[in-house]
Amino acid sequence: MRRLILASSSPYRRSLLEKLRLPFESASPHINEEALPGESAPALATRLATEKARALSGQFPDAIIIGSDQVAECRGKKLGKPGTRENAVEQLLFCAGQTVTFHTGLCVMDSNTDTHTTICDPFQVHFRKLTQAEAEQYVELDNPLDCAGSFKAEGLGIALFEKMEGNDPNTLVGLPLIRLIDTLKPYGVDALARG
Repeated sequence: MRRLILASSSPYRRSLLEKLRLPFESASPHINEEALPGESAPALATRLATEKARALSGQFPDAIIIGSDQVAECRGKKLGKPGTRENAVEQLLFCAGQTVTFHTGLCVMDSNTDTHTTICDPFQVHFRKLTQAEAEQYVELDNPLDCAGSFKAEGLGIALFEKMEGNDPNTLVGLPLIRLIDTLKPYGVDALARG
């Protein structure tokens, strides 16, 4: 099997890809992640996933490269990683009682031919109404400063939700594994085949 490269330094994405028990390496792509003027959240997620994969194609010739990026959106506003506790609390209160859509872009690229396949997998989270104290307590306990939307669904963040809607809960964490398995097959990578 050809080298499989995850174009990410995210521990969350690495942990998700490890579920497939495929040998892979990860490397951090360095790209500008700012949105283009008027760019929609799904378009931004898909473009960044593709740019991440392409950024590593020269470093890893003859490899299959997986790029992924996620953009959260609530009430028409894109939500980034909060970076500070204050921003995280503010973001959670903005989302309280609302539906947040997480657009996760995925790109699988053959670095030898520059052939690639892209998809965008949406996942919706319906937030409970939250008080200032609840938002502050959550941020203190789960420290979600590096997570778009200011929560960790795989941690205590589950307590913030009324319900979740989507095809794959892994998408919410940052890598749509169900779609990834199907997307890898035409590139000769099969999670259920060994040898």
